[in-house]
Amino acid sequence: MTTIKKITTENAPAAIGPYSQGISAGNTIYLSGQLGLNKQTGKLAEGGIAAETKQALENIKAVLTAAGCSLASVVKTDVYLADMNEFSKMNEVYATYFSEPYPARATVAVKALPKDGRVEIAVIAVK
Repeated sequence: MTTIKKITTENAPAAIGPYSQGISAGNTIYLSGQLGLNKQTGKLAEGGIAAETKQALENIKAVLTAAGCSLASVVKTDVYLADMNEFSKMNEVYATYFSEPYPARATVAVKALPKDGRVEIAVIAVK
C-alpha cells in the first residue's frame, strides 16, 4: 500500500482551508494550487499578473523543496487565470521557471480566484 504523507513548509503561505500544501503518495508529489501570495505579508504580490505568477512559482518551489524535489521534477501543471487576456504575461514568467522537457500543462480561465488573485498554479511532480 502507498504511504501518504503531508508536505508542509513555513517558506510558503499556509493552507487557508481544509487542505494540505502538498501530499506525497509514493514517488508522486501533488501540490495544491498556489496563489501569488507573499508569505510575510499574506497579501498578493504587487505588480499585476507577472508579479503574482512569479510569487506563485516561488511558493511552489518552496513546497517542492520541502518534499525533496525541484521544479525539474514537475511533470504536470494546471494554471488558472482570472483573465485569459493575461495569458501571454503569465506565460512569459512561467517560461523562465521551466526548461525542456516542459511539464504537460492545462491553462483555463476561471470566474474568480481566492483573495481576488489573478493566477493560481497547481503541480504534480515525481521523485
